[in-house]
Amino acid sequence: MGRAFEYRKARKMKRWASMAKNFTKAGREIAIAVKEGGPDPEYNSRLRLAIQNAKAVNMPKTNIDNAIKRASSKDAESYDELRYEGYAPHGVAVIVETATDNSNRTVANVRHIFSKYGGSLGTSGSVEYMFAHKGVFKVKNEGVDVEMLELELIDHGLEEMKAEEEGNLALYTEFEEYGALQKGLEEQGIEVQSAELVWVPSHTKTLSEEEVEDVIKLLDKLEEDEDVINVFHNMNEED
Repeated sequence: MGRAFEYRKARKMKRWASMAKNFTKAGREIAIAVKEGGPDPEYNSRLRLAIQNAKAVNMPKTNIDNAIKRASSKDAESYDELRYEGYAPHGVAVIVETATDNSNRTVANVRHIFSKYGGSLGTSGSVEYMFAHKGVFKVKNEGVDVEMLELELIDHGLEEMKAEEEGNLALYTEFEEYGALQKGLEEQGIEVQSAELVWVPSHTKTLSEEEVEDVIKLLDKLEEDEDVINVFHNMNEED
């Protein structure tokens, strides 16, 4: 297996290894969802998914309930969702999604990381055109008639379905069809394990092992920042 493949595995393990980071991310997703649509998940589809994502990282129910209560209070912190674009070393395009209560701090930190690790922070739109904005839902691949499910969901915006090693099905849709596919899954009584919006590169860059190491350093430092929610890039991870 190549270094990029090892990196992909290590990156995935690292992402879920830090419980504190995961809980912080889940809490901010809940806070943003409550601010957007209220504290009742029955009437707030984004909050339903935020709660499901929190459960997926083993966030205790007490923590979830407390996060909703905090977000509902008049003194609740307000988080802004900000996206940054730039380049890692060797021309790798990077999109960084953040949720922050202090945009000045966040942009300063992100700019510093890009600069320190051989990259450069760009302007809005500088790399976005290299990616497609997709929604991805993870559902259990147990007792599911895959072909029938696919037929049922095509009219709800399903674009692609992939089986994953973890025993899940990944269902992809265009960003604009995210809500429609969510509604379709609910109508079919399919429990969603997790759901998120991702940036899928239209093409990838293949690097040498040494170049991959350079990019990893920058990506890892970005993911360690407390305001960073997701990091996407177009480095080839399949080799």
